[in-house]
Amino acid sequence: MRAAQGLAVGLRATVRAVVTEADTAIAAGSGDVPVLATPRLLALAEAASVAAIAPHLNAAQTSVGTAARLEHRRPSPLGAELVVEAELTEIDGARLVFLFIARESDSPGGEVLGAGTMQRVVLDREHFLARLTGPS
Repeated sequence: MRAAQGLAVGLRATVRAVVTEADTAIAAGSGDVPVLATPRLLALAEAASVAAIAPHLNAAQTSVGTAARLEHRRPSPLGAELVVEAELTEIDGARLVFLFIARESDSPGGEVLGAGTMQRVVLDREHFLARLTGPS
């Protein structure tokens, strides 16, 4: 499947979140400290990449994550306000590549807390789901 017609390099979206107990390494099982879990940061980056392209997909299309690279540079405590921005940087048929960057909204100079790349593939939702259940 080819990517949707309205997709273009440069599409962006921003996701904002406040770190809660549910977002911590303790809750995610990825550590034992009450700071933003790396898997949660990755989920926020995915949400931003999905939001960047969602308005440009037709009702039959969706996208799925296929690869990610994330550098989690500094901890974010409970109550920290996060801003995660994703930008579509490459389109290769149905394969989309995003660059994302995460900051604490109140950090001095907008210090980066995490960054990386995400790859998604645009596909037909029904066909994808049908492959999961297989023949009856």
